Amino acid sequence: MADLSVTFTGIKFENPFLLSSAPPTESESNIVRAFEAGWSGVVTKTIGVHPVVNVKGPKTNFMRTDPASGLISMKKKAGAALHSSWNWELISDKPLDWWIGRLSRIKNAHPEKVLIASIMAGSGSDEEMRHWQSLAKACQDEGADALELNLSCPHMDRPDMGSNIGKDDELISVVTQVVKEVASVPVWAKLTPSTTDIVVEARGAFLGGADAISSSNTFTSLPVIDPETLEFEMNVEGLVSTGGLGGPAILPLSLAKMAQMTGAFPDKDFSGIGGIAEFPHALNYFLLGCGTVQVCTAAMLDHAVGPTVIKNLVRGMEEFLEKNAHRGWKSLEDFRGIRRDRIVSHSKIKRPDEAHYHGGYEDEAPAATAEAKAAK
Repeated sequence: MADLSVTFTGIKFENPFLLSSAPPTESESNIVRAFEAGWSGVVTKTIGVHPVVNVKGPKTNFMRTDPASGLISMKKKAGAALHSSWNWELISDKPLDWWIGRLSRIKNAHPEKVLIASIMAGSGSDEEMRHWQSLAKACQDEGADALELNLSCPHMDRPDMGSNIGKDDELISVVTQVVKEVASVPVWAKLTPSTTDIVVEARGAFLGGADAISSSNTFTSLPVIDPETLEFEMNVEGLVSTGGLGGPAILPLSLAKMAQMTGAFPDKDFSGIGGIAEFPHALNYFLLGCGTVQVCTAAMLDHAVGPTVIKNLVRGMEEFLEKNAHRGWKSLEDFRGIRRDRIVSHSKIKRPDEAHYHGGYEDEAPAATAEAKAAK
């Protein structure tokens, strides 16, 4: 029999599919609905100390591609295919006090499910470090099974928050270490993809004691401009700021980031995020070494919490394991990471005539030069 359960950072999940920290997990009712739909775990909307006020009007929208014209737009059009989601929504606008009581109620109602609390504070001062610890202790006291550190929100105005921390490996390490000092549950670090070499940031998280890394958060981006009005399709009184791009468009981008990290740290735990709607999408992350995956955009478009999405993911994994039963595959661990070794440097990809390719260096290969000198 196929076994969909996984053990990730020491926690038992009934399946490897989670709802990520996003609008679908912003309320108690949504989280409960998600558990009842079949998601094994939920990462709450990011909980902070300071109150936030979101922008006026829509905070999230979806871009689609018109197959006839190739135009990418937020305007709905018959036959258009989903391209991506775009949001400039900040963290939870509900204070910590609002979550206290609700987290424990959710966990008590669904003890078999995994509740991960996403938290975020600032950096650069003892006060902000205390905020990280206060959030961590409050959430784990409420029954949270793990903590996910939001080091990746792409549109925070404060220079000491979100992805502004996630681009600095030393800050990542310090924040992670501070939380680990008080954490009695596993700590996951959620990193931003908007960085030059994400392996550097991942190393900082692991040096700080992170039990796992979640990646990727959305990519820093702008909505498109309407060619008729010359206005950004999503704006407030004509003005726009950067937001986060998610959904199908970021699947290959997120996979590249994940491959870098799982290749560098093959023995560490990773939770893959980005562009997952069906099992074949999730399979990419599993084959690269992820132990769990998280879903957002697809769930938002499916009754807010993805009841159909999770059913398809579970069925897809069951069918995949049945199809590969002859290989002896009975669970995720039997095939996790088996395509990680196929990713190599560009110079290792076969050329039609390898004798004339030297990795972009001088025309004369080093080996040939040595042979020529020896002949003299």
